[in-house]
Amino acid sequence: MKFTSVFATAVLAGTALAAPERGLAARVKARAANARGSRPLEMAEKPADATNKTNAEYSNNWSGAVLQNPPSPAATYTAVTGTFTVPEPTGTGFGSSSASAWVGIDGDTYSAAILQTGVDFTVTNGQASFDAWYEWYPEFSYDFNGIDISAGDVIVSIVESDSPSTGTATIENRSTGQKVSTRVSAPDSSSHLGGQNAEWIVEDFEQNGSLVNLVDFGTVVFTGAEAKTANHQTVGLSGATVIDLLQGNQVVTDVTIDSDSSVTVKYV
Repeated sequence: MKFTSVFATAVLAGTALAAPERGLAARVKARAANARGSRPLEMAEKPADATNKTNAEYSNNWSGAVLQNPPSPAATYTAVTGTFTVPEPTGTGFGSSSASAWVGIDGDTYSAAILQTGVDFTVTNGQASFDAWYEWYPEFSYDFNGIDISAGDVIVSIVESDSPSTGTATIENRSTGQKVSTRVSAPDSSSHLGGQNAEWIVEDFEQNGSLVNLVDFGTVVFTGAEAKTANHQTVGLSGATVIDLLQGNQVVTDVTIDSDSSVTVKYV
């Protein structure tokens, strides 16, 4: 879930200060009420008319690429990196619709915990806004302070664990030179990481117990996608599982693994 943190340790590179965004007060209020949150992967049955893809699965809330098993029992995942350009989400009329792009450890076959960080993109009454955040699920998510996010910005997202219960989340905006990072801890002993999954995801997240209206996010391309393991291996997307997102019984994303380090998530 999303919450505004006064405890985040933010490291700011550059001189620009975070500017107020349209609708920020409303989003902060929602987060403070514990109204928003991520969920682990929720599997869905493949629709009868879905296009056949290699290593493809379907979900009610995730789209993207997942490494569902570590290379070996001694090579659990300890870091995930991905770079993407913030999309220009589109929406018309009144109301709000959103999606979130992030990288993470666990949350698919291992659902007790997720260490994740990324960017939300929201359209409210025709106005777009963006938030950089981090989370150790099932704890609340927290907004980063000291970083501006706009459509077209190039974002590097990194999560790293140095133990099953501690880690670091980092967001770098290469377009502005700003970079923020914070230490994160598991909320309790039942939510330690297993290091079983590494993922690059666009998510339809939760608000007030239900999934938000999914915004038309266009296309999100994760490049430089790689995972590190406890025995210092670097693992790419070869053999990763493709996850497409369903709305009702309709497939609304088209995910393709373009190379060992790139995956495209397209809204259709």
